[in-house]
Parts: sequence; structure tokens; C-alpha cells
Amino acid sequence: MATRAGIGYDIHRFAPGRALRLGGVAFPDETGLAGHSDADVALHAVADALLGAAGLGDIGDHFPPTDASWRDADSGRLLEIVVTLVARNFAIINVDVTIVGERPKIAPRRLEMRQRLAALLRVDEHCVNVKATTNEGLGALGRGEGLAALAVAALEER
Repeated sequence: MATRAGIGYDIHRFAPGRALRLGGVAFPDETGLAGHSDADVALHAVADALLGAAGLGDIGDHFPPTDASWRDADSGRLLEIVVTLVARNFAIINVDVTIVGERPKIAPRRLEMRQRLAALLRVDEHCVNVKATTNEGLGALGRGEGLAALAVAALEER
């Protein structure tokens, strides 16, 4: 049984008039992110980490922004599709995601995001970790212009 790891990254700028979804959770009082889908940077990073570990390309290969059918798509649905593809040959061992941005505060919603991710990934909650950090005022993220997320996923061949 081989263990494989993948890394995912996503970044989007804030876009007034859009709803914010982060880690599969709605943040109704926050400005959303610009993107072809709902622009959930955390779920996109997790999807890319899984696809990378499985050697299945990246999220853009499977859900291209040129395909109108994915316009404003729920990233939770995209992640479910990725999990189905990955599950053909691999079991998810664990996923760790870091959200980078000045706002919103993640700690009050961290458990909810962790639970949502575990459900989407079809794994126990202890196999998922969610954390956040700021960019300490540096660069576009530090100026509060958007959010980014990084994720690492470990898979085991079936």
C-alpha cells in the first residue's frame, strides 16, 4: 500500500454583491469572493490537494472556467465529484487546510467547517484539520483584498 501526498492552493479577491462561502460554510454578513464558481478557496485548495495526490490533474482540468455549466457552482458539489474520482483507487487518510486572510474570523466557525469538510470527504472528523492565519498586513491578502487557502491531503492506494 503506497501513501501519496498532494498540495492545493487557491486565491480569490473579494467581490461586493457575492455571498461568502468558506470551507463549505456560509458567512452571510461577509463579502464574497470573485470566481467562476462560488469561489470557496478552502474547498478548491482541498480539491486540488486530492487531485494532485491521486495524479488526476487539477481542479481547472475537471471544472474549467470556460464551461458555463460550472458558473456559480457550489464548491461542495465540485469536491464531492473529486472525492468520487479519487475514491476509485485511493482512500483519504487526512486533509489539512489553512485559510489565509485578514477577515473573516475563522475560529468561531472552525468546527463547523471541519464537520462540513469531513462530510464532503466521507471521512471521520478527526481526519480533517482547519486552521487560519493572517498575512500580517503584507501584500494583497494583508491589505484585505481577498482570501487564499492551502491544503495538504494524504491518500492511501486501495
